[in-house]
Amino acid sequence: MAFEFRGLTIKKIGVIGSGQIGPDIALHFTKVFHPYGVNVVVVDVVAEALEKGAAKLKKKVEKGVKAGAFRPEMGAAMIENTIFTSDYEQLRGADLVVEAASEDLNLKRKIFLQVEKLCPETAILTSNSSHLEPEVIFEPLSKKNRTMVTHYFFPAERNPMIEIVPGKDTDPKLTHSMMSLYERIGKVPIRVGSRYGYAVDPIFEGLFLANALAVEEGLGTVKEVDAVGTRTLGLAVGSFTAMNLTGGNPLTDHGLEMEGQRYNIPWFRSPQLLKDAVASGKPWEVAGRGEKVELQADQEKRIADTLLGAYFGLAGMIIDSGIVSVADLEMALEIALDIQPPFRLMNKLGAKESLKLVEDYSKTHDSFPVPECIKKQAAADQPFEIMHVRRHDVGDVAWVRIRRPKVLNALNPEVFAQLKQVFSEIKNDSKIEAVVLSGYGTKAFVSGADINFLAGIKTPQEGIDSGERSKEAGLAVENLGKPVIAALNGLALGGGIELAMCCSTILVKKGMKMAAGQPEVNLGIIPGAGGTQRLPRWIGLQKAQELLRTGKPISSEQGVKLGLFSEEVDGDKLIDYAIELAGKAASGQVELKGISKDPIETPDKLPNLELGHLSQAIDRILCRTIIEGCRKPLEEGLHFESEMFGECVKTEDTKIGIQNFLTKGPRSPAPFIHK
Repeated sequence: MAFEFRGLTIKKIGVIGSGQIGPDIALHFTKVFHPYGVNVVVVDVVAEALEKGAAKLKKKVEKGVKAGAFRPEMGAAMIENTIFTSDYEQLRGADLVVEAASEDLNLKRKIFLQVEKLCPETAILTSNSSHLEPEVIFEPLSKKNRTMVTHYFFPAERNPMIEIVPGKDTDPKLTHSMMSLYERIGKVPIRVGSRYGYAVDPIFEGLFLANALAVEEGLGTVKEVDAVGTRTLGLAVGSFTAMNLTGGNPLTDHGLEMEGQRYNIPWFRSPQLLKDAVASGKPWEVAGRGEKVELQADQEKRIADTLLGAYFGLAGMIIDSGIVSVADLEMALEIALDIQPPFRLMNKLGAKESLKLVEDYSKTHDSFPVPECIKKQAAADQPFEIMHVRRHDVGDVAWVRIRRPKVLNALNPEVFAQLKQVFSEIKNDSKIEAVVLSGYGTKAFVSGADINFLAGIKTPQEGIDSGERSKEAGLAVENLGKPVIAALNGLALGGGIELAMCCSTILVKKGMKMAAGQPEVNLGIIPGAGGTQRLPRWIGLQKAQELLRTGKPISSEQGVKLGLFSEEVDGDKLIDYAIELAGKAASGQVELKGISKDPIETPDKLPNLELGHLSQAIDRILCRTIIEGCRKPLEEGLHFESEMFGECVKTEDTKIGIQNFLTKGPRSPAPFIHK
């Protein structure tokens, strides 16, 4: 058996190193690949490391079984599929090898020279180095075109972020294939240029340095600075706590010294506080679980401003280096470090205020540079552009993707505006004949509207205006004048399926138990991006009103039977198939009709339905929206839907539904009072 994906064939995977991160990398691989019969071999020359690594993997699998994440038989298969051995010969024939040994260059080179002899010439050889450039690591190898760095983050089996760092000799096609492969197996890869430390670690380590310097300068104790960092930057744990959890003191000590040398920025250095901690081997004294660390307001502000100035400056330095885009770095930091992303934070504070924080930090810290990108935004007094909608042209077909993986590609005003912008550009691009629209990853096309965006709607007029703005992106798709194929790579809920229904046809990933739905009634609202008007035109009034009023989702198979989806397609082939179909539609080989914009006949009253806990007040508004709106031409019906969305905002049940979701989550039924 083998796993095959976009020209890659994987029968065996090797992981070298059974220390801090190797077993976790192996755990992720065995979870994904064991159904395909792909063995995962973990090699280490230290028997104790192998024993501990195997025990660690087994413990995490058993914990997953107990929590219900894995079925017992799946857990047993994952453990059985993973081999821990000191015998390098077990790597013979491996198609993918990830080295996760120490940051010792000579050791890494020795390992890869040995692996090169054992693996076929087509094998992909990668290093989980956290700092070293691929050109440096793989310099002795004869075939460097199949090498790259794949930098994982703690904990590797759960943290989806991964930096893909090709070297100057890496085959560009292989880089593209590996980006696609990691997305396919549940990771969120970003491509980063080859530079010491890559994109994320200089910020992680630099931020630790800023924390340590704040302590050395007397702004607060380790515990106090750590606590302020969590509050100021939205961190799950502070910089000192992170060092305790990851055992990162020695690596950070070395990394900071090397960054100072390699970047020619003396500010980067290992502070005395860190050197003392490395020498003593003692953990940092941080707050215990549940312990609150309170400071005077003026002290809190001094520490917060210091950390913000350093954080913004560090992020700006990476952008100035040119190794990564603003959007990629923003996403990487938010996911990898669980931190407030810097450019969104700067946009919130304002470019000029953000620049002042960096300049103030630079004035009190010799050689800390003020990045040009921040100066530029402040001079223009403009926010940073953070693109969540990405376009990639394949011949005369534009592939447009919504990429917000942390929130399953949920829609917000920023995404709506970017969709409108991108489709406007495509409309005016004579080279593009058709479009494929999809989401990012394998879980979701679009999971719906961002709940925080909905929670911000306070008045009926704001509800109307929000509905109108939400429809602008869909209308840009619907009125493009070129075939647009929605490729549902995962679930499409709420605004997601409403956006898909603006396309010429909808393809869906095969075998999804929950593929689409309009769950707005669970929140105490009605669909606001066209669902009440388009769904009846796609599948007929009778079934549409039932789905809209109950909020029940449908499977991919049900969607095809109802006529909402044109066909189910194997997930690994979905995008390629959609691009091919788009090309055929553009050339006239296939006709994609979409929906009629004419009025449709509706009764004076919709049938009674068992609504359970759902709001009867919202149901009355929804029924009126469907009946009266669908009697109008589509454009007028869409405007009417926006007006009715505003009516929802007047109700108590809308407030109850949204607040219930924010406090208790989607699984807790809202206690509607039907008013």
